[in-house]
Amino acid sequence: MSIRAVSYVLLLSSICSATATAEVKLAGVFGDHMVLQRDAAVPVWGWAEPKEGVAVSLGEQTKMTTANDQGKWIVLLDALEAGGPHTLSAVGANKITVSDVLVGEVWLCSGQSNMAMNVSRAKNFEKEKANANLALIRHFKTAAHATPDVQKDCAGAWSVCNSETVGGFSATAYFFGRKLHEELDVPIGLINSSWGGTDVAAWTSVAAQEAVDVIVPKLEAYNATIEQFDPAEADRTYKVALAKWEARAAAAKKAGKPVPRKPRQAGDPRVNPNRPGNLFNGMINPLIPYSIRGAIWYQGERNSKSVADGVLYAKQLKTLISDWRARWEQDDFPFITVQLPNFQAPQEKPVETTGWVMVREGELKSLRMKNTGIAITTDVGEAKDIHPRDKQSVGLRLALWALGTTYEQDILYSGPLMSFFQYRTGTVVDGKLRPGRMMVNFLHADGLKSADDQSLRGFAVADENRVFHKANARIDTATGMVILSSKHVGTPVAARYNWASNPHGNLVNAAGLPAAPFRTDFWDVTKE
Repeated sequence: MSIRAVSYVLLLSSICSATATAEVKLAGVFGDHMVLQRDAAVPVWGWAEPKEGVAVSLGEQTKMTTANDQGKWIVLLDALEAGGPHTLSAVGANKITVSDVLVGEVWLCSGQSNMAMNVSRAKNFEKEKANANLALIRHFKTAAHATPDVQKDCAGAWSVCNSETVGGFSATAYFFGRKLHEELDVPIGLINSSWGGTDVAAWTSVAAQEAVDVIVPKLEAYNATIEQFDPAEADRTYKVALAKWEARAAAAKKAGKPVPRKPRQAGDPRVNPNRPGNLFNGMINPLIPYSIRGAIWYQGERNSKSVADGVLYAKQLKTLISDWRARWEQDDFPFITVQLPNFQAPQEKPVETTGWVMVREGELKSLRMKNTGIAITTDVGEAKDIHPRDKQSVGLRLALWALGTTYEQDILYSGPLMSFFQYRTGTVVDGKLRPGRMMVNFLHADGLKSADDQSLRGFAVADENRVFHKANARIDTATGMVILSSKHVGTPVAARYNWASNPHGNLVNAAGLPAAPFRTDFWDVTKE
């Protein structure tokens, strides 16, 4: 018997004879059907009696440790190859066994309602359901928990993908994971930690936000609502409103008219899911340091209420990404964001600056950070539904970015992204103005074209007076640049594209991926 084997037997002997009363427990994210990250060290952790010995085994590996003074223990499994199923066990005063464990690619999937939206609500659900017997795709749903107190653990369960379970999966996450599985042929684990209607601030630790000057006023404003909250007064106000509603509802029913909406009782702002840090505390921190390949993020709708809120979003998203990366200690792991889709009334003016537009710009600015990505979706939204049903396109575009960057496939993985521009001044010839031109260059521009074979739409230009006009746009085949001009603009010094909540631009590349909205100016949009 080897020295290692003898040591393990001795440890088990001491563990089994221990008098400790606290049972060994694994963190909630570890459970039957889970997926562990391949080709990387894998932390496994839990709790036991302080100073209790714990042995964790998977395959031929066994790692031994001792719980600290607070009862927490953690081991680091050596890097694993894709495959399975395996059995994971943790032995202390008792033994825990986790079965059907796969090893593959693990992604955290977070955000608000469009990430939370289930496959059952996506388009073509019956067809998707019939083709969903993909047992190597697994989905973990983190239980909803908003709290001002940082949590060590969370509830949740892993599900195996099949026609009976897929309806409850995050649609964006599932279609993302399905494409990865098709291309990589390895198990896929999707950790869905999302909550509808929530602010980016809720998903970021308070400590990280307190370190950013422009975010601090938001924290102070929310803290003021907590100080002003009076539970007794809130209850009295609700009862008065409820009594009035009951009377109006009875009158409406009697008259055969629609019943007005029932009032809602004001909740305690201390445990509100939109309180800064509350969802980080309850739904992100408990997952750390579970080994992941990266994260996908679909959020921002809540932060689009005003142009000023939208402008702030760039800094808030950057803070969240930096916060998560620092706490996970997995270097700059990939972080891919869904850019908000087209929504609300179709564009009528050359440019329409809204909070929605500025959140989009904030999402685009995240590309300035290392190892970040974006899925452009301005062509797959719905004017009258903030929850568009086409999550297939969203998941596919997220997956394309991951495949082309993280997994280094040689593919066209993004829509065109504006990279630089230049302009030429207008001239007067024979007493007539010959307008100047703006030339715009793009990345990911192979096969640049119009999506519908019509003239390019969605571009606008302005001169120094900052008034935008619809631009004539064409693709210069010699340079691959888009040439913009307007008879109303002598010398265009600024250009914008798809600058509206529901734009109509049609610039795509050879893969049919849409160009991202952009602006070349740095003008103060809060004054537009």
